[in-house]
Amino acid sequence: MQFTPEKYRVPDIPMQPFIDAEEIWQYLNNTSCSADKVKDIIDKSLSKERLNLEEVATLINATDTDLIEQIKEGAKLLKQNIYGNRIVLFAPLYVGNRCSNNCDYCGFRASNKAQVRKTLTNDELIKEVEALEDEGQKRLILVFGEHAEYSPEFIADSVRTAYSVKKGNGEIRRLNINAAPLDIEGYKIVKKSGIGTYQVFQETYHPEIYKKHHTSGRKADYNWRLTALDRAQEAGIDDVGIGALIGLYDWRFEVMGLVRHTNHLEACYNIGPHTISFPRIKDASNLNIESNYFISDEDFVRLVAILRLAVPYTGMILTAREPAIVRDEIIQYGISQIDGGSKIELGSYSFKGNSHNIDRSQFQISDDRPLNDIIDELLEQDMIPSFCTACYRLGRTGEHFMEFSVPGFIKRFCTPNAILTLAEYLFDYAPEQTRLKGMMVIENNLKSLSANLEKEVKEKISRIEMGERDLYF
Repeated sequence: MQFTPEKYRVPDIPMQPFIDAEEIWQYLNNTSCSADKVKDIIDKSLSKERLNLEEVATLINATDTDLIEQIKEGAKLLKQNIYGNRIVLFAPLYVGNRCSNNCDYCGFRASNKAQVRKTLTNDELIKEVEALEDEGQKRLILVFGEHAEYSPEFIADSVRTAYSVKKGNGEIRRLNINAAPLDIEGYKIVKKSGIGTYQVFQETYHPEIYKKHHTSGRKADYNWRLTALDRAQEAGIDDVGIGALIGLYDWRFEVMGLVRHTNHLEACYNIGPHTISFPRIKDASNLNIESNYFISDEDFVRLVAILRLAVPYTGMILTAREPAIVRDEIIQYGISQIDGGSKIELGSYSFKGNSHNIDRSQFQISDDRPLNDIIDELLEQDMIPSFCTACYRLGRTGEHFMEFSVPGFIKRFCTPNAILTLAEYLFDYAPEQTRLKGMMVIENNLKSLSANLEKEVKEKISRIEMGERDLYF
């Protein structure tokens, strides 16, 4: 029988489930692969067109060494064409680890009696933000366990508190959220506090595997979580992030699920996700998981490259779960954001001493380098560490962001703004060696701008050196 994926396709209806596992496996099991077909798909992606499921399945099924290298090189070129050589930096700030769910891969799970439960007080939250500002951070993601204590009102109050903290030249200009799925009214409450992206990761897109790993709590409801970002859109939050926890199920299926989720958001709301994340399972307090789907570093690189080609305009996040050596390699294949100087134990940024305690963490991080060390490493690779938040302040989100980013025009704004935020960091926080290195990188990258834009950026850098802050295009 001829393969007809439309037979299995679930209609894209707002706030209705849209994943059909049989459809995804039909694509993976029945899509042919050839060198010419792979080349045509890479060319389509390089023209900044999102790929369909059949095309993504073709790239996944390309297991020949030469074809894999072509995919990686295509992803590298696409990243350079759209994002240039900037890397956006942020830090996670855990506000509370109480949780009512039981997810067998997570240290926060309700049944884990070894976890030291903590919710930051208002004063403790302020101290954490001050410590982060002292390091030069401008972008944070606030992380909350899934618990009734962390209501929309509590999340919104935490956001307002964090935004209010100003220490020296320090300030937080963008706060993203990673928290429980909310109802529409809950999202509206959080939106009013001025958040950036609201992240909800499906963890695994396979319904049966999802059920196996999520045994109790509201998170056990697959469809409630799957439609979480539909409700966010209905509430007016047009900046959302999706993700899958790699290692729960076959990575090929999860890549297809992430692309299917992207398709759904575009079909229903005319925007795709602002970011895609793909964290791998790491050790956690009293880890309690059985899985046959952990993947090699080699396959992880493939996964990243395929996703970059599949959704050219979408930001891709690589976290400190990965060791430095892996991050340094994978960045080139499509990553646009990384966290730096991350500490995920509750209250650890303001704690002076060794804060590594897995029983106070959701999982074990692998890259615990200080922020300046990561910036130094990026500068060595002639990359521009960026703390830019201009798009969100100027309303370039949702459909407006798509208008700029899908055709690749966002690079005209991102490179100058990345340079300006780097200049701020160099003048305010960097040791002399990093400052000199950073100014050389800025000088090299100014040459890639048009003459008029180069002149404008240099003028703004001079104003920053004289004490002005928060200048952007």
